[in-house]
Amino acid sequence: MNTNPVVIRRLLLALQSAKLVETRKGAGSGSRLSRSPARIHLAEVYRAVEAAEPFTMPREKPNAACPVGHCIQKTLLAVFTSAEAALERELAKTNLAEILARVKADCAEAGDKQVFMPLEM
Repeated sequence: MNTNPVVIRRLLLALQSAKLVETRKGAGSGSRLSRSPARIHLAEVYRAVEAAEPFTMPREKPNAACPVGHCIQKTLLAVFTSAEAALERELAKTNLAEILARVKADCAEAGDKQVFMPLEM
């Protein structure tokens, strides 16, 4: 995966807490999906691994004397809330099985000869 193993462990722990993966210790063990890829939607994965809000308000309070700044936070909050809901609705339309199928198709189209091991149950 070309990333630090600590990052992978944190992600697996988050996915395990969300009951999306099961992890077993010992020889020949590891992590696997807790249910079929067709029954796991990207919105579930997103909620499991994204600790921070995708859209956040500025930390500093706006200048109360500013004609825009003194009331923009309420407006931004409404926009951010709507955008996050739209993101989750879109992610909920796609499951892991569909992603696997797209990756396989893209690899085949690119003529990728590497062995692809799907995460099927």
